[in-house]
Amino acid sequence: METVKQAANYVAETVQGAGATASKEANKEVAKDSDAKWSTRASAAADAVGDKKDEQVHNTKADVHKEAAKH
Repeated sequence: METVKQAANYVAETVQGAGATASKEANKEVAKDSDAKWSTRASAAADAVGDKKDEQVHNTKADVHKEAAKH
């Protein structure tokens, strides 16, 4: 039963990591958009940094759950 729980947690963290990756990439594009206001670009750049952190946290947790499911 614990293996199933770990596998479900792995899937959940993987999905959340993918969402953070998508958000990061979208924010990076806004930050690079020379037609956008400076404040919008700066906000998007800051958000991309936060998304990168979230991406790393979720991917690390996914790896931990994946390893736990193997045992």
